[in-house]
Amino acid sequence: MSLLNLTLTKTSATQSVRDTLVVFSASKSAAKAGGKDAKKSTAATASILHAGVAKRLSDSLSAGAISGKLKDAVLFREIGFEGFQNVLVIGVGAKTDAEALRTAAASACKALGAAKAKSAAVMIDGLGARDLTHVVRGLTEGFILTSYKFDELKSKKKDAKTEEALNIRLVTAKAADKGVKAAFDAAVILAETTNFSRRLGDMPGNLMTPTILADTTVEAAKGTKLKVTVWDKKRIEKERMGGLLGVAQGSAQEPRFIIMEYKGAAASKKPVVFVGKGLTFDTGGISIKPSAGMEEMKYDMCGGANVIGALIAIAKLGLKVNAVGLVASTENMPGSRATKPGDIHTARNGKTFEVNNTDAEGRLILADALSYGTELQPELMVDAATLTGAMVMALGNTHTGYFTRDSKVRDRVEKAAAASGEWVWNMPLTDFHVDDIKGTYADLSNISSSKGAGSATAAAFLEQFVGDGIPWAHFDIAGTAWHCGNRLAYAPSKGATGAIVRTFVEIARSFAQK
Repeated sequence: MSLLNLTLTKTSATQSVRDTLVVFSASKSAAKAGGKDAKKSTAATASILHAGVAKRLSDSLSAGAISGKLKDAVLFREIGFEGFQNVLVIGVGAKTDAEALRTAAASACKALGAAKAKSAAVMIDGLGARDLTHVVRGLTEGFILTSYKFDELKSKKKDAKTEEALNIRLVTAKAADKGVKAAFDAAVILAETTNFSRRLGDMPGNLMTPTILADTTVEAAKGTKLKVTVWDKKRIEKERMGGLLGVAQGSAQEPRFIIMEYKGAAASKKPVVFVGKGLTFDTGGISIKPSAGMEEMKYDMCGGANVIGALIAIAKLGLKVNAVGLVASTENMPGSRATKPGDIHTARNGKTFEVNNTDAEGRLILADALSYGTELQPELMVDAATLTGAMVMALGNTHTGYFTRDSKVRDRVEKAAAASGEWVWNMPLTDFHVDDIKGTYADLSNISSSKGAGSATAAAFLEQFVGDGIPWAHFDIAGTAWHCGNRLAYAPSKGATGAIVRTFVEIARSFAQK
């Protein structure tokens, strides 16, 4: 998955003759925030945030070879600066917010990889006006997220045995500071669990069935305070989960319902419940999808994968909160026993629905999971799902759309997303949308009676399985769950992104006892 060793250290001492020194440069408007280590040439358009390197490369600065712009990376080979063979100058732009830091780390990681560097010292003191914990977190997340690669299923290369990990040291005089160390450790957990979720999504459907997903979750939870319970088909039948069972009918793979429980607070504290859609492969069922692009439907489980990653992160971080993760997992296949258009099923909460399009299946398995989550009387319940193509049309792959009618929930989500660095957008959910999903022969229809607003009517359907008075938000990650490398420098150009893992962790953190 990743050939990166990232450490936090006080010393920049070289580790090999091929060691690279990484420093940052800022555009002129950011120079004043760089601190005393920033040295600016009057003719330069950028400043290098390391006095010694700035002096050594003053001619390059004056000539405009270093722009300081975000994503800019300039490698000076064989420079022999203080024992370092090479010096890599990375632009951070005009501001050093968390997103700029993640992006700058991505630029550094890619440039080091292209140069076949084996080790590097990254000088971070004097980088930005904000506190050092902010800098450490942003860079750490950026390096680890960028290092993710899904290539484990390729046949071994001839030089596989000689392939070495890239060793990167984040160098700061305050490496021993408790707050700085804690920020580094937390960022490592967040990024690594996001990468774990990415891998779950990237695995092909034949190697990530509902059973394998459940087994992988059990294995990943070992060594944490997460209790994982897996319901098989018989237990799911006993629990009256008609939506999950109905979707699973056409598949040879049995469904699974995964329950992850973390108790980090007093037993009297209500849990925060995270619900995920775990469709390990979606053909559309009888309402079958076009063949072009169907291979990407292995990503239809990303909501579930990302809930699993979030719960593992919450447990590893030791947040003082009670949290529960629920993942309904199955395939949607057009087998001889598959649900047919017009079939009617009964969800766990007793409501019935007509399946007028078998490709609108995610909401059916979430209906049972949300019904079960309601029974836990949560402080807040949120769900994540690659639910609708309509969301992709509305927001593309930049923002995750979310739905809630509760202004307090909206405020909490916005703050959590801002803290995580993920982009979200509040979408409308009204009684008009509820009217559109009323059934003719059952309580509900799984598709709208009107054209348009497909993501909103899907959210309205889900809302019918959330108990009265339960604070709730639905996240439709259809546009942001995979193939976002054109937007995020630290995301794979192709493949799962781990969208909303970090936001869900921040939501849990917002409830944590001090």
